[in-house]
Amino acid sequence: MPEHIQSVKTLPRTAESSQKLILVTLAVCAVLFFILDIMLGSVEIPFDEVLKIIFQRKSENTAWLFIIEKIRIPKAVTAVLAGCGLSVSGLQMQTLFRNPLAGPSELGITAGAGLGVAAVMLAGGSSAGIYAISQLGISGSWLIITMASLGSALVLFLILVIAGKIRDNVILLIVGVMIGTITLSVISIWQYFSQPEQLQEYIMWTFGSLGGVTQYHLYALSGVVSFGLLLAFISSKALNAMLLGENYARSMGLSIGRTRLIIMAGTSLLTGSITAFCGPIGFVGIAIPHIARALLGTSNHRILIPGTCLAGTVMMLFCDIIAQLPGTQTVIPINVVTSLFGAPVVIWIIISRNNLRSSFS
Repeated sequence: MPEHIQSVKTLPRTAESSQKLILVTLAVCAVLFFILDIMLGSVEIPFDEVLKIIFQRKSENTAWLFIIEKIRIPKAVTAVLAGCGLSVSGLQMQTLFRNPLAGPSELGITAGAGLGVAAVMLAGGSSAGIYAISQLGISGSWLIITMASLGSALVLFLILVIAGKIRDNVILLIVGVMIGTITLSVISIWQYFSQPEQLQEYIMWTFGSLGGVTQYHLYALSGVVSFGLLLAFISSKALNAMLLGENYARSMGLSIGRTRLIIMAGTSLLTGSITAFCGPIGFVGIAIPHIARALLGTSNHRILIPGTCLAGTVMMLFCDIIAQLPGTQTVIPINVVTSLFGAPVVIWIIISRNNLRSSFS
């Protein structure tokens, strides 16, 4: 019996204990990195003051109180949501298409969000986009967020319509990539005819940022991401069945078409919302599922989904700490940091395992 089929079934007690220990370790690391992410930055704040502000919501230094409550905590929470959402999106895509290189951007959802933003920043001209950005910031503008969400929703609608007519997942994946390519081509045309200041603002958005999400934005982002994660947890049994093949899934009474639509809708909600609020963030959706599989040694999605959430949280918080360059006023784009630190990790996993595709076939 193949290894990945055994891993979906009952595991020995030693394996279960090891997985629980790994999950607990990841949870502890996530808490520690969360506190570090709040504590470190251009302004040094003592550890005891950070804990006091977090748990008692008061401090003798009003500047520290404002920095932590209004800036650092929302940014750290955003990192948690982005890490969880993008990682689980990638896990679902890799399982659905049984492709180790599939990620949340393969369906064109990220490109759709970029199309919506480009419609404001590039096609809309300075009268709309530049004013909103200058007043509220790139990620802080509800206009930008709304247009990114509409762009993602438009691509999602096209994908769902096509998915209802195409049964082959491989063909569907190719169609998704082609839709993303067409979308990027439209954006490139707008870029070619845009003014330099418009291009600069759009390029800044493509770098990604966790710092533009305010407390008010968090309510909307948390709600959408929580709903998407809930769909993923509910679909864990179906994902296990899909991993074993469509024939096996049908023998269990699973509706392939309905399951595929639910998985794609949940993935699109997670990817679209995070891209709308934070901009595109690369690497996380592709790499973290592989890291979770390597750590947990299983393909059971009831274990993988929480493990992927925790691993994604740890990675995003770590990258956000590095991006801040603690002790300086410089902030590196989060998209650059995730790719810079993530790609070598993926290469190491692929080389060390030497059989990455075995988990999907």
